[in-house]
Amino acid sequence: MIIGCALFMELIDATAVLTALPQMAREFGEASVRMNLVVSLYLLAVALFVPVSGWAADRFGPRRVFVSAIVLFTVASVACACSGSLFQLSLARLAQGAAGAMMVPVGQVILLRWSARENLLRAMSYLTIPALIGPILGPPLGGLLVTLLSWHWIFLINVPIGILGVVLVLRYIPDYPGARRQPLDVIGLLLSAVGLGGLVFGFEAFGHGLLPRTWALSLIALGLTSAVLYVLHAKRVRHPLIDLSLLRIPTFGVTFWGGNLMRIGSASQPFLLVLLFQLCFGLNPLQAGLLSFVGGAGAFLMKLLAVRIVSRFGFKRTLIGNAVLTGLTLAATGMFDISTPYWVVVVVLFASGIIRSLQFSTLGALTFADVPTEQSSAASSLSAMSIQLTMSLSVGVAAALLSLVMSLRGHTAIAETDVALVMALAGTLCAVSALVYRRLSSDAGSAVYAARVR
Repeated sequence: MIIGCALFMELIDATAVLTALPQMAREFGEASVRMNLVVSLYLLAVALFVPVSGWAADRFGPRRVFVSAIVLFTVASVACACSGSLFQLSLARLAQGAAGAMMVPVGQVILLRWSARENLLRAMSYLTIPALIGPILGPPLGGLLVTLLSWHWIFLINVPIGILGVVLVLRYIPDYPGARRQPLDVIGLLLSAVGLGGLVFGFEAFGHGLLPRTWALSLIALGLTSAVLYVLHAKRVRHPLIDLSLLRIPTFGVTFWGGNLMRIGSASQPFLLVLLFQLCFGLNPLQAGLLSFVGGAGAFLMKLLAVRIVSRFGFKRTLIGNAVLTGLTLAATGMFDISTPYWVVVVVLFASGIIRSLQFSTLGALTFADVPTEQSSAASSLSAMSIQLTMSLSVGVAAALLSLVMSLRGHTAIAETDVALVMALAGTLCAVSALVYRRLSSDAGSAVYAARVR
């Protein structure tokens, strides 16, 4: 829960700032379009520093890096609140992104080393809650703070959370020592940083129109080129920064590819729901945010049921069946219209939240079920990197598909049926991931829950 709270703080801050951009633009005397730098530079910093997180955890010890990341994130939050210009805020957001890149994967390393295998599924179910709720709660919380107080409080609210987090980490989390046995792969760091940064920033720019499409596509091409060069480089060095040989572990490889497909399809749901509720239904940001939050609330219930469900059906059957259900519920959310009763909207979103929570809790546990302890840092870095990339890719692809659908149908404004079609396509992608999980053996990951069954 301590590690989950750090993740929650990062996700809340990353999404709550979206509602404050207009007020910041007025106070700084900047054009609204330039305020997108506040979001984009944060994502860029995360992309640049995620690859080095695993090496840092092994070199200096995961608890030391985790505490340092929380402290830096808190100090950077104060710097954001004290910023008097867009330039100062942009620098502070870069520091925030660097700290956030360390918090999540290093927190996972601590979890993997501290939790017994039979408790890993339960631990991951707790860690999934902030990942689901944070992006949904962020916008309405940001709107509330901006409306009642000012945009500064979006960042200042991190101060007490950060102080409490440091105290709890130092008191309750073991201090695993670092090791000097592995040098830093500098060439790998440069190639992975350019690759991941180009892809993440390129998809973000493409999806939200931050840059002309030619520039956005050029960034994506640069990212792909650097990624290919990194793969070739990783095959030649003894200690690559990101160890792609982990994909040879059957459970890690299957959940890596299946999970990426699932996130590309499902991560676009909050973005599409905001468009549906605000632009099509005419709800204000707070109403739309509160309605969307129902999906995150379902994660709390699934936390209590995930272990029992997986113990009953096993990882393979759970992932296959739940992938299909995820696709169906995602497509169902796109079928809302202005006449749909609110209780139907709430029920469908609540069910969608429960199903997605189960899927990501199960994926999180199985991903690391067979990873040796000494490779936990490398596995966490690779997993975090793929999550960051697919989350950005999801929104970019959804925005591009929505634009294409509107163009083909001759719509100048977003219609409910446009969103419904994109939601259906996203749901189909989630359901297709079930084909990947079929490669799992029937007893895959049984060590994670077998001890509880006995």
